[in-house]
Amino acid sequence: MKIVTVIEYNGARYHGFQWQANVITVQEEVERALVKLCGEKIRIAAASRTDVGVHARGQVVGFHASRSLPLRTWRCALNSYLPSDIAVKRVYVADDSFNARRDATSRSYRYSILNSVTRSPLYRGVTYHISKPLDIRAMNQACEVLIGKNNLTAFSSVSHVRTVRTVYKAEIYRCGDLVIFDMCAGSFLTHQVRNTVGGLIQVGLGKVSPQTFWDWARCEKRGVVGPTAPAHALCLMRVDYSNCSQLSEEGENENIYS
Repeated sequence: MKIVTVIEYNGARYHGFQWQANVITVQEEVERALVKLCGEKIRIAAASRTDVGVHARGQVVGFHASRSLPLRTWRCALNSYLPSDIAVKRVYVADDSFNARRDATSRSYRYSILNSVTRSPLYRGVTYHISKPLDIRAMNQACEVLIGKNNLTAFSSVSHVRTVRTVYKAEIYRCGDLVIFDMCAGSFLTHQVRNTVGGLIQVGLGKVSPQTFWDWARCEKRGVVGPTAPAHALCLMRVDYSNCSQLSEEGENENIYS
């Protein structure tokens, strides 16, 4: 049967999601839990390959399993075998054709900045601390250039064959001492969100104008926008699918985030 899970994890001690030799990854931990539960090696596939230190609230993972269990049992049993910084939140049965990565229509990321004179121990490890005030209005003006289908080479840290991406949302807002940047796109280039945040911070601090950010965005030269913001404040919030009838939870079809 094809099982799809929504998982949450704190990425602080992981070298990203995807399996790598000689380092610990989220994929390795999930597959290790599946061996304990199912007694067989099972390869999983995720909707987004988060980088080293990046967190996730709504990562979607799919796999085939020969063992048949109630969905609640899948969730409870996997959580009993997973380390405390990874948790299965929801479990679905999917059509065999469902592919967590290929079938995703968009991914949403959030970058959290603690914009306060003093640091916060409670936000340590999940926010990027900037003590000087940020101009949210100017940062949102800069964000406007990101919306739509564009060549985003300037926001990538590595070379890509295809650099055109469609961005559906790029927005900054303040919530108390937190400055939140939300970005939703069909897919992302390497370090796209973190480089975007790095450039927006330069705008927010008054070091460059929104127009300069626009010029950077349109130059189509790799690595122009930055510097790359730290990974520990980035979180994959959700993954969306156009055909959620492929997924069913406890016998009823429903949207993965309903």
